[in-house]
Amino acid sequence: MTTQHGNQPTGQHYNGAPRRGADSNVLSIIAMVLGVIGFIFLPIVFALVGLVLAIVAKTVRHERLSTVAIVVSAIGLVGGMVLGAVLANM
Repeated sequence: MTTQHGNQPTGQHYNGAPRRGADSNVLSIIAMVLGVIGFIFLPIVFALVGLVLAIVAKTVRHERLSTVAIVVSAIGLVGGMVLGAVLANM
């Protein structure tokens, strides 16, 4: 990128539009929150939706936190179902 009055480089790089994907972890964060909620309340709904969102974040959007979100949602799904089974048999 050059200045308006000449060909002197400014050292700034501006692409025009905000970047998405690896810079944005919105789906991964939502998936982690749903995984934690699923551990406590209705794991088959919340943690499963979180797992799907985490997989979409990994495959489509290539987010950095998607692997963590997959693990948290899977633990929320399995752990919530085990916790529910243990509490149901008390």
